[in-house]
Amino acid sequence: RMTLTVQTFLIVCPLALLAGFLDSIAGGGGMISLPAYYLAGLPPALAAGTNKLSAMMGTTLATVTYGRAGKVDRRVGVPAALGALVCSAVGALVMTGLPGNVVRWLVLGCIPVAALFTLRGRKRAAEPRVSSERGVFAVSLAIGCAIGFYDGLVGPGTGTFLILIFLQVFAMDEVLASGTAKLVNLASNAAALVSLLATGDVLIWLGLPAGLCAMLGAALGSRLTLKRGGALVRGMMLAALALLLAKMLWDMIG
Repeated sequence: RMTLTVQTFLIVCPLALLAGFLDSIAGGGGMISLPAYYLAGLPPALAAGTNKLSAMMGTTLATVTYGRAGKVDRRVGVPAALGALVCSAVGALVMTGLPGNVVRWLVLGCIPVAALFTLRGRKRAAEPRVSSERGVFAVSLAIGCAIGFYDGLVGPGTGTFLILIFLQVFAMDEVLASGTAKLVNLASNAAALVSLLATGDVLIWLGLPAGLCAMLGAALGSRLTLKRGGALVRGMMLAALALLLAKMLWDMIG
């Protein structure tokens, strides 16, 4: 049983606030918050579960903010969220059964592909690649399943990947893509959290105050995005990619 100290909260809470801010704009908040839990001494499964609790709280506030501003495409977001809801829970259960070093290698294996995809695909497509209602539903559901499973199994970078996919597949503008990604990410976080609660891998009394900090960061970030628009999202996406690559290089060196 882990003992919580003042130092634990001083490590996790400020980084959770920063993660909520980044995640509400361009995704990738897990690249900050998940290592924060490791730094505080939590083992991998407990860190992942507690991170899902705080991340879900921040994502909930960001989703509501974007939704009220009309910046969530429900035609894409709802089926993608349904897919993420199911597959994230499965991914989280798979993660709890894997050794920590296996999960780390999975993350490292995803990074080169994600980096190439990000560098090639960060600009918005000229036209949607899918236009029919049936096609949009099917493609959105498939996207939600794939990214949801990744989120439950690995996690960091999920929101950024969703934004990039929505830019390229559905030709959304950056702010609409960010808002729609939040709805999907919310479903994914919630499903993974339920799975990790069932396995006892959530430290609630740390996750709740960290979640309040994430909500504050999300409130600041989402409102700033609605005010500043796509230029802010593009800049923060590049920052998120740089952070992701730096973290993976650090892990490889370590």
